[in-house]
Amino acid sequence: MAQNSEVKQRLHLVFGGELTTLTGVQFRDLDKLDVVGIFPDYDSALTAWKSKAQMTVDNAHMRYFIVHMHRLLDPEQA
Repeated sequence: MAQNSEVKQRLHLVFGGELTTLTGVQFRDLDKLDVVGIFPDYDSALTAWKSKAQMTVDNAHMRYFIVHMHRLLDPEQA
């Protein structure tokens, strides 16, 4: 049973892929998107994002993003 004092989940999605240009956010191949995972809070999502971004630092077109899923699921509570 959940308690009122329990911290509310704020889900975050981390994903990335190769972009067509350095200035836009259009992916070269949607079939090759790398879905890193869904995380229960921003801090753990940021840790995963940093790790993946560091692994792809040699490819300027490769970008990773953090999506604040909790804002999409419950916009009133963002």
